[in-house]
Amino acid sequence: MKIGLFICDCGKNISGVIDNAKIVENFKKYSEVSVVENQYLCAESGLNEIKEIIKEEKIDRVVIAACSFKLHGQLFRKTIEEAGINRFLITFANVREQNSWVHSDEPEKATRKAIDQINMAIEHVKLLEPLEVQYSNINPSTLIIGGGISGIKAALIVADAGYKVYLVERDLTIGGHMALFDKTFPTLDCSICILGPLMTEVKDHPNIELLTFSEVKQVEGYVGNFEVTIEKKPRFIKEDKCVGCFDICREVCPIDIEDTYFPRKAIDVPYPQAIPLLPNVMEEYCIGCKACQQACGDRDAIDFDQNREEINVKVGTIIVATGFSTFDPTLLAELNYQKYPDVITTMQLERLLNNDGPTKGRIVRPSNGKIPKKVSFILCVGSRNKKIHHDYCSHVCCNVAIKQAILLKKEYPDTKINIYYIDIRAVGKGCEELQ
Repeated sequence: MKIGLFICDCGKNISGVIDNAKIVENFKKYSEVSVVENQYLCAESGLNEIKEIIKEEKIDRVVIAACSFKLHGQLFRKTIEEAGINRFLITFANVREQNSWVHSDEPEKATRKAIDQINMAIEHVKLLEPLEVQYSNINPSTLIIGGGISGIKAALIVADAGYKVYLVERDLTIGGHMALFDKTFPTLDCSICILGPLMTEVKDHPNIELLTFSEVKQVEGYVGNFEVTIEKKPRFIKEDKCVGCFDICREVCPIDIEDTYFPRKAIDVPYPQAIPLLPNVMEEYCIGCKACQQACGDRDAIDFDQNREEINVKVGTIIVATGFSTFDPTLLAELNYQKYPDVITTMQLERLLNNDGPTKGRIVRPSNGKIPKKVSFILCVGSRNKKIHHDYCSHVCCNVAIKQAILLKKEYPDTKINIYYIDIRAVGKGCEELQ
C-alpha cells in the first residue's frame, strides 16, 4: 500500500509556526509514504500536483495535512477521484485550526504535535475501505421544530416552494418571544404588526400542518427519510369544534392565576393574537368546577377527558429553530432579583411596555403599581462573566436597553433613566444610529 502525504504551507498560516521541513524529513523515512509539500494545496497548481504525484507514484491512499475537512474536504475528495482513487480513501490531519492557529507561541511543540497528528492520519487511512455513493428516494416533506419567527419564516419558504411542512411548537401558540415584544429595534416598529400576518399565513397555508402544544419525542431513520414521533399535549379543547369565543369560557372561570407579567384565568388564551386562537385549560390550576364547559353549552368544545396524543410523521429534512432562552438572574445573588419585586428582566419590562400586556402598556413598579421616578438598566448580566462561564457578549442587551429607554422616556419624560454598561455594542444594521 502506497500512501501519499501532502503537506500544505497555507501561506505561512501553517509553516509560519510548524516546521514543515522537519515534518517532510521525518516522513521521508517511511518506505510506504510519498511526501509532498506545497504552498497552497487547495489552489489549482496544488490540486494538479496532487493528481500528478498520485499517477506517477501509483498512490493508493491519501493523507492531507492542511486545514479542516469541513473547509476543503469535498474538493480534495473530488481531486483524488479524478486521479483514479476512490474518493473515500483519504483522511485529514488538521494542522492549521487544531494546531498552528492555537499554538502560535510554541512552534517546537506544535511541530511535534503535527507529526503525531499525521502519524494518526496515516494509521487511519490504512484502515479505510472504498465506498460507493448511493442514491435513495427523498421524502419531499420537512419537519420544523420551533414556531418562533425563525421557524415561521422557514416554514413559509419551504411551503411556498411546494413542499409539505410539519411545524411543531411546544407552546400553545406560534410566535415565540417576538410575539411578546412591544417594539423591535432599531426601527421601533410594532412587533406583532410584523409577526401577526406571518402567523396567520402559516395557519392558512395549505402546505403547512401546524402542531402546537406538541414536542418531538423521537427521531429515527437517516438523511432524506426520517420517522418522527410527536407528542401532542391535551388542551382539553376540541380544536375542530371551538369557534374562538374564549371570552365566554374565561369570564365564568373562578380561578385567577396571579402573575405580575403573565396573568390569566385557568382557561384562557396566551394573548389576543395567538395562532391558533384557542384557549386551553391549565391542569395545575383548574379546580374541576366545569363552569367553562357549561358556558360552552351546545358547542361541546371542552373535553376534560382528553389525553396526550402520539403523532407519527415521515419527513425528508428537519430544521431545528428552537430559539433562545433568557438568562436566569437568580444565578447572580448580588442583583437581588428574587428578593426585590422591582428588580425585573428586560423580557418582563417588555410585557409591561406591551399594550396587550398585564398593565395595558403602563410602566409601573410591581411592588406598588406606581410609575417609577428612576429606572436603571444593568447591562452584561449573565454575559462577559467568566464566573458563570458566559464570557461572550450576547449582542442583544445593549440594543434592548437603548430601545426600552427611548420608549420609557417618550412615555414618561420626567422619569430619570440610567444605563450601566461596560461598553456599548450596538450590533446590527441601524443600531448605532438608534443610540
